[in-house]
Amino acid sequence: MRELLRTNDPTIIAFASALLDGEGIDCFVLDANTSILEGSIGILPRRLMVADRDLFLARAALVDNGLSVSE
Repeated sequence: MRELLRTNDPTIIAFASALLDGEGIDCFVLDANTSILEGSIGILPRRLMVADRDLFLARAALVDNGLSVSE
């Protein structure tokens, strides 16, 4: 698994997940439960992960829709 996106904004994670789902790319959100434990103050980012084989297409899908991705 590779990190595709890291953000404190849950709406960006939801948008990116929906985009990837539309492209048929499976993704997984890490740190979602940890960020809930912080009390929703937004200091711990969530990470969107994809399989290594899907990384190139996933990056292209997010960049084409105006999102920044992790290097």
